[in-house]
Amino acid sequence: MPKSGGDGVIYSRIIGSGSYLPRNVVTNDDLARRMDTSDEWIRSRTGIRQRHIAEEGETSSSLAFEASKAAIGNAGISAQDIDLIIVATSTPDYIFPSTACLLQARLGVKGCPAFDMQAVCSGFVYGLATADLFIRSGQHRCALVVGAEVFSRILDWSDRGTCVLFGDGAGAVILKADDKPGIMASALHADGSYAGILSVPGNVCGGKPTGDPFLRMDGPAVFKFAVRVLDEVARETLEKCGQRVEDVDWLIPHQANLRILESTAKRLHLPPEKLIVTVDRHGNTSAASVPLALDLAMRDGRIKAGHKVMLQGVGGGFTWGAALVRI
Repeated sequence: MPKSGGDGVIYSRIIGSGSYLPRNVVTNDDLARRMDTSDEWIRSRTGIRQRHIAEEGETSSSLAFEASKAAIGNAGISAQDIDLIIVATSTPDYIFPSTACLLQARLGVKGCPAFDMQAVCSGFVYGLATADLFIRSGQHRCALVVGAEVFSRILDWSDRGTCVLFGDGAGAVILKADDKPGIMASALHADGSYAGILSVPGNVCGGKPTGDPFLRMDGPAVFKFAVRVLDEVARETLEKCGQRVEDVDWLIPHQANLRILESTAKRLHLPPEKLIVTVDRHGNTSAASVPLALDLAMRDGRIKAGHKVMLQGVGGGFTWGAALVRI
């Protein structure tokens, strides 16, 4: 049975992390040879200098599998110890079965619940909060939570306002029942009235694409919305667990745009040195961006045991959320 604290409450804690990026690196100069753009144009507006793009045959489930193997190894557990799998993705391998079920099969795990979480760039935070509640219920004790995306497949490569922003990748964590809080608090929100400012307004009907099958975005509207709600949801999450902004050791917002990251930290009055930034080398990897940044900072030693990390997501839907995690 899951462990519970002296107060009889079961908590969940991150005990391992992992990530995976496709080997194919595409720099801004590479894009400039294909379209009307430049390294200076992209960097000055986004802070991005390169991104990883999946090769033919690489899928969200294959990227998720590599990240999951790394997380399982880092946690020092067996895949058979996992009794819950949640994959956050907006770019599933198929309409169905879910990417989580495909990942489960790759891992050789059978029987446990496995499902996808579709909250776009907030997906990993949504998945983490959901897994935390499953574990705290006492029904599960070891969850694998993954963010995996191949956004390169839904980009209009003639639209420099969107295609330069995104990349592919996957990040994963192992969440396990514990007698001390790891996930200290979380908050999730959505407002579907903002769906039009960031969407892929297409579908498949009768075997053919209908509508627009590419990602479309109103950049200025997204920027304003994201900075506001990331500030609000961080403060809401801190209030839930009686913490202050000054108690946060590290801030990991969704890695969409360097200006959004810096503006969020500024609104929270957090110094730049507390901000984890990977958007410069990964681009926007949607649901994968937060676990990719978390894994990188844990492995390079910046994030240490006992540190409090604010994880944040905001994405199409519109969805947004945050989780304060003690490592």
